[in-house]
Amino acid sequence: MSTELPEPSAPPPTGGESSLAPTRRTFIATGTAVGGAVVAGGVIGGTFLAAPEEATAAESPPSSLVSLTVNGTRHTVTVDNRTSLLDLLREHLGLTGSKKGCNAGACGACTVLVDGQRHNACLTLAVRLEGVDVTTIEGLAEGAQLHPLQQAFIDQDAFQCGYCTPGQILSGVGCIQEGHTGSPEEIREWMSGNICRCGCYVKIVRAVEQTAGRK
Repeated sequence: MSTELPEPSAPPPTGGESSLAPTRRTFIATGTAVGGAVVAGGVIGGTFLAAPEEATAAESPPSSLVSLTVNGTRHTVTVDNRTSLLDLLREHLGLTGSKKGCNAGACGACTVLVDGQRHNACLTLAVRLEGVDVTTIEGLAEGAQLHPLQQAFIDQDAFQCGYCTPGQILSGVGCIQEGHTGSPEEIREWMSGNICRCGCYVKIVRAVEQTAGRK
């Protein structure tokens, strides 16, 4: 009885890739799947994420309770410490008369009075205004009676699109209260931070002069 094993019907491959060895395509596909599993199991699963308390802190930025008087009404609100006075007025109190123009303090469209002084609301942090008195364009008129400068803007036709008008009027009120209305040149100098893209500067100056009693 013979003990020899039968020879294979076909010789083993002598070159190229073995049918059992992974091809380049299957290697890349397998590596991609393994990498995805590592990401899913590590980063998404929580290995590389911040602790829950840190994530909660990141989701909840520091906030403060602020009490201030706006147009004669006392308000107490909780705001993100980064909130500007402009956003407090527009987003929290619904006073949208103050406009967001450049949001960088360059155009004056957001001008309001804080304790009687002119301020760019977009550059003023709300958390620094505890206890102050803020006046916006909505607070100038007394019922149906317009503020004299509001009426003067109508009389002098001192606006076109009207976007800058609230800031122009509040700045004009501040300019008059500060006593900077001795001449058209002085008014222009002290209101130079308020830009009118429609170019109504001559009539704005006339409106301020009218209210100050010079015309």
